[in-house]
Amino acid sequence: MYETKQEKHEQPLVIKNATFITSAARSDQFITPNKPMIAVCGKSNVGKSSFINMLANRKKLAKTSSEPGRTRLVNYFDFGEFVLADLPGYGFARVSKTEKAKWAKTLDEFFKDKEKISHVFMLVDSRHDPTADDVQMLQFLNFHILPFTVVLTKSDKLSKMKLKEHLRAIAADLYLGERNLLATSSETGYGKDDVLRKISAVIRVAQDETLGVLDEETEG
Repeated sequence: MYETKQEKHEQPLVIKNATFITSAARSDQFITPNKPMIAVCGKSNVGKSSFINMLANRKKLAKTSSEPGRTRLVNYFDFGEFVLADLPGYGFARVSKTEKAKWAKTLDEFFKDKEKISHVFMLVDSRHDPTADDVQMLQFLNFHILPFTVVLTKSDKLSKMKLKEHLRAIAADLYLGERNLLATSSETGYGKDDVLRKISAVIRVAQDETLGVLDEETEG
C-alpha cells in the first residue's frame, strides 16, 4: 500500500488517449477487462470527475456536475494500459435512504470480485477532516485487503504550509503513513505526475503477477 523506493523513481505513465467504455447499474453489467483495473472512489463532492479528467488530459471525459451525487453508476474508461472504474459517490446528504442503500450495494458488489481490481484511489478533500463515510470506506478497503492510495483533492485551495499540515492531520485521522497520501489539484495539475507514477507501479506489479501465473500454468 505504501510508496516504495522503486516507485519514487518510476516514470510517470503517459496517457495518450482515454475513452469512455460503458456504464453499469448492476453487478451483471460489470466488466472484466484483460488489463489492470484501477477504481476511483470518494464522497460525492470530492472531485472524482475532475480528477479523472486531469489524468486523461481531457476536460469532458468524465462528466462534472455542480450538483453532488449525480454519479449513480459504475463508469468504465479505457486509459490504454489500464481500465479506470469511476464508482458512485457516497455520503451525499440530500439523497434518500433507499438511494444510499442502492449505491452501497453497488459498491459492495463491485469490490466483492476483488481479484480483478489492481488498485483503488480513494479521494478525500484536502481542506477538511475525513468524514465518517471516508473512515468507513477505508475500513472496508482494509478489511478486504484491497491495495489503495488516498488522494487528496483541491490542494490548490490551501497554502503549501496548510497543505502540509492538513496532509499530516488527515494521515493521522486515517491511521496511515504520510507516504500513502498523494496531494493533487485538478485545477493546476499539481500531483498529477505522482499519481501517474503510482499507476505505472501498479501496472508493473499486475503484469508481473500475470507472468507469474502463466509460468506456474506452464510448469504445471
